Amino acid sequence: MPHAHDHPHGADHDHRRIDFGRAFAIGIALNLAYVIGEAVYGFLANSLALLADAGHNAGDVVSLALAWGAALLSKRAPSARYTYGLASSSILAALANAVLLALITGAIAWEAVLRLMRPQESAGVTIMVVAAIGIVINGVTALMFASGRDQHRATFSGDDVAVREIREGRSGL
Repeated sequence: MPHAHDHPHGADHDHRRIDFGRAFAIGIALNLAYVIGEAVYGFLANSLALLADAGHNAGDVVSLALAWGAALLSKRAPSARYTYGLASSSILAALANAVLLALITGAIAWEAVLRLMRPQESAGVTIMVVAAIGIVINGVTALMFASGRDQHRATFSGDDVAVREIREGRSGL
C-alpha cells in the first residue's frame, strides 16, 4: 500500500493502530488499587500530601478509563449520524479530564488552606513508603505504554513524529 511520507521501511513497518487494551486494563487496575491504599494510609497517617496525591491519582485512573473509552469509540466506522466516526471522542475525554482535575485541585487547595490554619502532624515514614510504591506503580504503567509505542512508532501523533525527527537527525535543532 503506497503512502506519502519519508522514512525507512523495514520488515517490521506497520501503520495499524496499536491496541493498548491490556495496558489500559492493567494500568487502571494497578492505579485504582494504589489510589485506595494511598487514601487509606493518607487518612491513617494524617497526611494531606498522600490524600492529595490519591485525589490526583484517582483523576489519572478516570483519565485512563476515559482515554480507553475514547480509543474504543474512535475505532467505530462513520455512520449516517456520525459522518466522521467517533475519532474526536478523545477531545471530549480530554475536556472531562481537565474539568475533573480542576475540581480535585480545588478540593486539595481548600483542605491545604484549612491545614495551614490548623497544622497537624503526619507519619513521615508511612508517607515515604507509600510514595515509593507509587513511583514503582507509575513507572510500570508508563513502561507498558512506552513499550507499545516503541514497537509501533509509526502510528503515533505529531509529538512522536517530532521525537523520531530528532532521533533521525532531521529536526534542524
